[in-house]
Order: sequence, then structure tokens, then C-alpha cells
Amino acid sequence: MIVRARVLILLLAAFPIVVAGQQPAAPAGQTNPLLKAWTTPFGVPPFGEITPAHFLPAIKAGVDQQRKEIEAIATNPQPPTFANTIEAMEHAGELLSRVSPVFSNMQSSNTNEQLQAINREVAPLLTALRDDIRLNPALFARVKTLWDGRAALTLTPVQARLLEEQYKAFVRGGANLSPGQKDRFRAINAELSALGIRFGDNLLRETNSYRLVIEKEADLKGLPPSVVAAGADAAKAAGLAGTWVYTLQAPSIWPFLQYADTRGLRQQMLEAYTTRNDRGDQFDNKANAAQQAALRAERAQLLGYTTHADFVLEENMAKTPDKVYALLNQLWTPARAMALREAADQQALVKASGGTFTLEAADWRYYQEKIKRQRFALDEQALRPYFKLDHVRQGAFYVANRLYGLTIAPRPDLPTYHPEVQAFEVKDADGSHLGIFYTDYHPRPGKRVGAWSSTFRSTRMKDGQRVTPIVVNVCNFSRPAGGEPALLTLDEVGTLFHEFGHALNSLLSKSPYRGLGGFPRDFVEVPSQIMENWALDPEVLSVYAKHYRTGEVIPVALVEKIKKAEQFDQGFVTVEYLAACLLDMDWHTLPVGPATDTTSFERASMEKRQLPPDIVPRYRSTYFNHIFGPGGGYSSGYYAYIWSEVLDQDAFEAFREKGLFDQATARGFRTILEKGGTDDPMTLYKAFRGREPSVEPLLKKRGLK
Repeated sequence: MIVRARVLILLLAAFPIVVAGQQPAAPAGQTNPLLKAWTTPFGVPPFGEITPAHFLPAIKAGVDQQRKEIEAIATNPQPPTFANTIEAMEHAGELLSRVSPVFSNMQSSNTNEQLQAINREVAPLLTALRDDIRLNPALFARVKTLWDGRAALTLTPVQARLLEEQYKAFVRGGANLSPGQKDRFRAINAELSALGIRFGDNLLRETNSYRLVIEKEADLKGLPPSVVAAGADAAKAAGLAGTWVYTLQAPSIWPFLQYADTRGLRQQMLEAYTTRNDRGDQFDNKANAAQQAALRAERAQLLGYTTHADFVLEENMAKTPDKVYALLNQLWTPARAMALREAADQQALVKASGGTFTLEAADWRYYQEKIKRQRFALDEQALRPYFKLDHVRQGAFYVANRLYGLTIAPRPDLPTYHPEVQAFEVKDADGSHLGIFYTDYHPRPGKRVGAWSSTFRSTRMKDGQRVTPIVVNVCNFSRPAGGEPALLTLDEVGTLFHEFGHALNSLLSKSPYRGLGGFPRDFVEVPSQIMENWALDPEVLSVYAKHYRTGEVIPVALVEKIKKAEQFDQGFVTVEYLAACLLDMDWHTLPVGPATDTTSFERASMEKRQLPPDIVPRYRSTYFNHIFGPGGGYSSGYYAYIWSEVLDQDAFEAFREKGLFDQATARGFRTILEKGGTDDPMTLYKAFRGREPSVEPLLKKRGLK
């Protein structure tokens, strides 16, 4: 018997909390740890002392402090200078900049109902603070005076860039709008903030609320022992011992779709995944997504832009929607043709196996796995014993050491926010302290889906000293199951190296200012994606890819099979990703007008490109958290991964040409990571490569040429 249960899971985690639903103040006489100096090693957050009740008063205190500091800058009777205005703004808000990252990271990786409630109260405070700063006429007058007179200022190149970025931030933040327009601008920002939080909360609830409960062992046919064991462990954790439970978390759903013989169960799982927040209930996100797109279009028009995409892309390398569409369309045609060939091969296998049905989305991973075994004799489950999680992480550390001389050692003495989180100290080649690195690798109800890198503290200069970063990688990798350690899939190996690349970017940054710490959206994936290239290098594999029981290094023959299969299924992988990119761009090139119907809009977007019916976009609108979740950071920017891939594949060619650990090449690339937003990314890239990037290495890698 198959039981399809939809349950509302209370989002409780190991992070210290009080009773859900209450918002008490800190106990009388108890000092709020977020408001006092942190005496922990390296100034890491004192996680063990923090409860949710501490966040709201600390954030409010931080907001009040920053308001006072900004007002003092704006009303300073002295003429504006770079030091008393631009640098003063950089250093304002110390308390908030210390507390807010802790709260936002907990919201992403270790949330619960209490923290979500606090977030709904905090978000409008932070949105209003940002608008109050950017829309402060006296403050903008000081910045504009400096900008207009910049030719007479004696500034370093980095200072000049910070002045430029600050001036643009004010203009893009509405400083030049009329009073009535400013009021509408504030209202739009407030509404977008609330909608984004609601979108993310709905998605987390929907993802957590589904589970497939299997009661008959016969329904497990086709599933590898590790996937069966994981289902049994999940059932025990849910209080359903004797059954097997599968969820919409990545380590659960994708292996199930890849191996389960029972087609009806595969269809049920994929339908649950692809219809998240599209059920017409209180957690439906269709109207939310459409409203966000409409509000963004209106805000862009207020600021003088044709569309939201024009507004966003002005600050990216792409610059215009036309250039983004040009790249996506250049890749779409060959990728779609390849996907159609892959679908035909699968349909032929269905027929050869006695099937009479037409291939559907729930069949794709299942039949592609069978074809991969036939063509390459490659069983991905046979790879997993060589990819023990701890070993893979050490492999990534090994690459950082060979490239940059970094050493990364465990620091079990440092406080963490969850028992599964591990802490490491990172030192440079000369032994100096670079930063702290946390890893948080397994799914749980209080963690959003996906994988990301974030910071609890970013690097900058303060009082002539470098403030060292505190970085975290958060993922949703396969848990230990059946008494065995956590063994990763090949995709998860790539993800670990990818997110570690982001971490290296944060750890190696030498930006003296917080305002210049990052790259534009369509360059920021270069440091992460280039790291994936080392994951399957034979030398690196010999260091970390050892059988977790025998210690045997992964056989050369098995590595050769992986290499031969690298371009397999690239039609599907590229098309499902590009479909999401195009959907994002279509939403955000809409003109100003009433919110559109999400279902018909999405359908028209895909029909326009003739998306094969057996492929679903990587993200549908109702669960496209990258663009509609809190902050909407990738709106008009989901294309960034493929744009960055053009750059990272071209950059890696330099290592292929001169040696994968060539020190001169590594120093050149490290310079890009160190400088970050202090210079134009294309200028940095051309200094490293000697020319602009070529798309040829990307086309070759994906087999599209």
C-alpha cells in the first residue's frame, strides 16, 4: 500500500529556542549576547548563548544606532569630504552589520516558526532603514557634491570606485525622485520585501510537508541498497519504523526518480515536486510571483528604466537584456536539438523494454540512467563508496593548498549553531590567519533547499587592520544511512567544490571596504564554477577518492568511464536550466501593467521556445526562490551561471595550458579573488587572461559544438 501523506512539520532545530509562538524578552538581568562584545576565538558568534528572543531587540538597537550615525553624517556642518561622508557611511552601523548576518543565516539554514515570525517583523524595519538612507536629501547632497567635484579630489583608484558605487547606489535607490515618487518607491520596496518573505516561507512549508510513505517492500524495486536504507532511516526519524519515507529534499527525490521501477510512484513524486505552491490553497505562490514582477516593473519605470531587467543588468557584465537573450538563444538551439535526440533514445528503450507509453518528465532520469549504464558501463552508485563526505572536503582543501598555499584545520573548540556544523581555521601560506570556515552539509526541516555560501562576517579594513571573514557553506547532501558514513553522488561532489570556491572568494578577499566586497551577479559564479574542474582531476582524485572501507583509490578505469560520460545528458541538463533562465528574463522584461496570470504566462514562455514536453524547467515560477524568494537576488540574473561558465571555462583553459597547479597562473587568478569589487571584473579578467573570454571552451565542455 502506498500512503501519500501531506503533513505540516514544526520547524524545530537544535538552535536554542523558546516555546514556538511566544516572543519573550530576554530574562531579567540577562545580558543580550548579541549586544555585548563577543569574546569567542576570532570573534565568531557565540551561538550557544543566543536564543531567538535576543534577535529582535538587538536588530532594533542596531537600526536605531545606524539611524543616529547616518543622521550625524548628513547634518555634519563641515563640508563633505571622502573621509567624513563616504568612509563614515562605510563604518556606520557596526552593531547591525554584526547581528544581521547571524539572523539572516539562521533564517536560511536553521529556522523555525519563531524566527520566521521575527523575520516578518524585522524585514520592514531593514527595508525602511535602507530607504531612509538612500532617500535622505541632505545625505545625498553631500555624496553628490563629492561626485560632481570628483576631478578635484585626491583619491586612490579604490576610493574613486567606492565613491562611484555609493553615488550610483543613491541614484538607483531613488534619491533623484520627486517627493510623491519617493513615497511610491518606499511602498513598493516594503511590499516586495513582505512578498518575498511570504514566498520563501510558503516554499519551505510545501517542501517539508510532503512525504511518500512506502509500506510494501515490492514497491522499492529498482532502488539501490543505499537509497532503500536512506528511506528506512527517514521513516524511523518520522516515527514510521517498518516503512520507507521519501521526501522532496534533493538527496531523496532525485535518486528515487533515477532508480525506482514503479512508474506511478515516480510520477507521484515529480508531480508533488513540480506543483509546489501551485495548488490554489493558502500557500499558493502564483499571485505572489506575478505581483512581484509587476511591482518590480513599476519601480524600474519610476527610476527611468524600461524594465526591471534593464535596471538590474546595468550593473552586471551583460549590461542589457538583449545581450542575455543573445547568449541564451545561442545555447538553446543546439541544446534543445541534443535533448530531442536524448528523448528519442529513451523512447526507443521504452519500446524495446515492452513499454507502450510516451516518455514523460518522470521517466527521464530513470531511462537516462539505464542508457548511461549501457553505453558507458557506468553505475553512479558504484562511485559513492569512493566519495565519503569528509574525504571529498579534504580533496577541496588539498586544491586550495596546492593553488594558494592555504592550510585548513578543524577547530572543534569554536561554537556552532547546530551539532552537524563543523568549524575550521584557514591560514595563508605564511601561516597568518585568513578566516574561519563553517560547513553545514545535511538537510533538515529548518533549512531551505539548495546549496549556498554565505558570511557571518565579511572582510574589510578597520583602524588599519584587516577584519578577517567568517564564512559558511550550507548544502543539502545525502545523510549517512544504513550505518554507513555520508557517501556523496557525483553531482554532490561537484556542488561541494562549487560552494567551496565561493568560500575561497570570501576568504581571500582584500577589499578594504564592505561596499566593494563583491562581484556583479554574472561574475560571482566564476570563482565557484572554476573549482569544479579540479574535482575529477586524477591527481586530486588520488588524494580524496578512496573507498571508505578499503582505502583503495578509485580505479583508473572507473575515472575513465566518468570522463567518457561527461557530455552525456547535457541536452537535458542545459535545456532545463536555460528554460528557467528564459522564464526569469521573460518575467522581468514585462512592461508596467497589472499582474499577469502566472499559469498562462509561464505556459506561453515555454511554448514560445518549444520546450520539449518531457522536460520541466529547473524551477517553475511558484518555487523559483532564486528570483521570488526573500531579496530576489537572482531576479533578471539566473542566467549568471551560464554567463559565468563562459568565463570559468575560458579561465580554466589557462590552467590546462600551463599546468593545473601552475603557481604563476594561480597567483593571477588569486588576484581576481582578492580584488573583488574594487575594479571592473572584465578589466580584472583581461589582466589575468590577456584577452576577453571565448565561448568555445563552454560549447566544447557541454558537447554543443
